[in-house]
Amino acid sequence: MTVTIAKWTIDDYHRMIQAGILSDRKVELLQGEIIEMSPEGEPHAYCSHEASEYLTNLLGDLATIRQAKPITLPNASEPEPDISVVQRLGREYLLHHPYPENIFWVIEYANSSLEKDLEIKSKIYAEAGILEYWVVNLRKLNLVVFRDILDGEYATKQTLITGTIQPLAFPDISVAVDQIINK
Repeated sequence: MTVTIAKWTIDDYHRMIQAGILSDRKVELLQGEIIEMSPEGEPHAYCSHEASEYLTNLLGDLATIRQAKPITLPNASEPEPDISVVQRLGREYLLHHPYPENIFWVIEYANSSLEKDLEIKSKIYAEAGILEYWVVNLRKLNLVVFRDILDGEYATKQTLITGTIQPLAFPDISVAVDQIINK
């Protein structure tokens, strides 16, 4: 017997949200599948909030920092990254969530979701054309940086524990790794 999984489109997903079907569930759409999101523990909530504040101050008017808000990707995915660094499009986001061309980079904070964020989400983000993806490993307190898309996957993966990093979108800006992982 063959098992076929029903895949959902972004429009299907939005209709479910509007109908209230998913109102009491913390979920996201990944490659056409509705996936339960892990609950946020205290370190996750604290670190992502502090990093968001830091990036807001650091980047100023260069970008908007969205915390735990959906982004819409062409691969039937609408994840909710912990932090999305996006173009400042103001009221345009009333009409749609940021698309890949609006996104400078995304950051996920991971403890129980570490494998999902490092394996599944890295492929989803690369396939969608998001040029840079950061994962904060809350278990080891390090920052994993994915870059250089090649054949729908990130070709470069770098792990940092200290120092600074220059985002691809803003090469003149130095981001302190300590401020992102909140050591």
